[in-house]
Amino acid sequence: MDRIIPLKENLTVEFKSDTNKLSNSDIFEAVVAFANTEGGDLYVGVEDDGKITGVHKDHLNPTTLSAFIANNTNPPISVRAEIIEEKLPVLKISVPKSYNNVVATSVGKILRRRIKANGSPENVPMFPFELATRLSDLRLLDYTSLPIQDAKIEDLDSVEIERLRRLILSFNGDKTLLDLDNTELLKSLGFLHRQGEVAWPTIAGILMVGKVEAIKRFVPTMQSAFQVTEGTAVRVNDDFVIPILASIEKMNSYLDAWNQEQEIEMGLFRMPAPDYDKRALREAIVNAYSHRDYSKMGRVRVAISDDGLTIANPGGFIEGISVRNLLTAEPHGRNPLLADALKRVGLAEKTGRGIDRIYEGSLIYGRMLPDYSASTTVTVSLFIPKSKPNIQIARMISNEQNRLGRSLPINTLLVLNILKDAPRATVEQIAMTTNLPETVVKVILEKSVESGLVEAFGNGKRREFILSRSVYSDNTQRVGYVLQKDIDKKRHLELIESLAKENEYISKSDVVQLLHVSETRAYYLIKKLIDANVLEAVQKGHYAKYRLIR
Repeated sequence: MDRIIPLKENLTVEFKSDTNKLSNSDIFEAVVAFANTEGGDLYVGVEDDGKITGVHKDHLNPTTLSAFIANNTNPPISVRAEIIEEKLPVLKISVPKSYNNVVATSVGKILRRRIKANGSPENVPMFPFELATRLSDLRLLDYTSLPIQDAKIEDLDSVEIERLRRLILSFNGDKTLLDLDNTELLKSLGFLHRQGEVAWPTIAGILMVGKVEAIKRFVPTMQSAFQVTEGTAVRVNDDFVIPILASIEKMNSYLDAWNQEQEIEMGLFRMPAPDYDKRALREAIVNAYSHRDYSKMGRVRVAISDDGLTIANPGGFIEGISVRNLLTAEPHGRNPLLADALKRVGLAEKTGRGIDRIYEGSLIYGRMLPDYSASTTVTVSLFIPKSKPNIQIARMISNEQNRLGRSLPINTLLVLNILKDAPRATVEQIAMTTNLPETVVKVILEKSVESGLVEAFGNGKRREFILSRSVYSDNTQRVGYVLQKDIDKKRHLELIESLAKENEYISKSDVVQLLHVSETRAYYLIKKLIDANVLEAVQKGHYAKYRLIR
């Protein structure tokens, strides 16, 4: 019989020997560590090397043990326990990941799992700074909203407060804030926390408008870096500690200097096409400061190389967000107070969909998409490849947006991008690539067909879509369009001929079922093959049949 139990441990698999009766506290601690990480399975009665030695007789009642675990964890963890019959009985305890709380044993131990340098897992205590990170990941704690009781209003910089007011004017922020005096302004943004007659700056306040000395003292994790490399040569390497608003302005100034620009001809007009879209860059930088984990050491790092631009920040994606669902998940961040302040200043996208702006910056030029695949559990890393704009796509999108008088939705831009890279695609293929529901893709494609951006061929699930003639404006591109459009005719004829080779006779209904075309179209294709002496009719009328001419 094949072995059911895994052969070795990993982050979600733990073995515990039970030959000398495993202590209850060891079981509780292992369960808590699983719950505070990714969940997993605890196998009691298996040695560290995977050898099965069997569960102790006192642990043979899984129902009693499940209740015992719930009574000795806080909040109670509901596990599923069962006996697995191998050569010797093994107790399997399946632990769910805790999405709502940080879990502890009844005596107050909080643990998590991690992978050691040699690849084996271990359970370790969760320290206070890790606790803050975990709570913020679960959206149970806004670290930036916490007041700093050792800080004073004097730790906030009047120069930075004036910068704040200037940015509200420059970026069309919440103008009502400008009518407030400085103290009321800071309170309104959550930068001051008042209790009775005493007011303390919050972490967000120190980060946004604090003096440099206060930042280094109270939030020493706040650091930034801008780097430029050309080949192996380092052109810029600037590390700095200044407030967030000043940091964003400094990053943008650097990028303006290093972001080269070309022009795209748009008929009688020319459209500027920088290496990196400026609005997208600003949103990406704001996102990095807004969503980073300020309980962890590290830097917001912007780096330009020959291949592209990287923007990275400490703190992985929060619960519910992944690389796959970045564009479809509901917007929510790690630091709500800080994010809200940046929106009210006017620097951040007010709808919380800054990620759309980042993708839009590449899509409107027909460039390669932003890439978050280098992100880990402890870092979010955005890479924007340096690539040439696709002039035909940029022109098509610009013309359509001018016609509509508004920007195209991000999902429409994503679908058009798929058709740019894979010129013939079905609804299913596009949905799989974009991670959008098929119903959404169908609506987008139908609207795009109506507006002349896309053309469709075939019927049913095999219906395929290509970019329309409007994309192909020069002779070289027109050849590509003709090839894409005519491939249906050639492929359909080849498919019918292949069907006839596999069967003694074929009918019009067979062709309809094969190609998902109308009966009229099916007859037209069959007639083409008859005229080309590929097929011959062996029976006429409604039930006509055809065979291959040998």
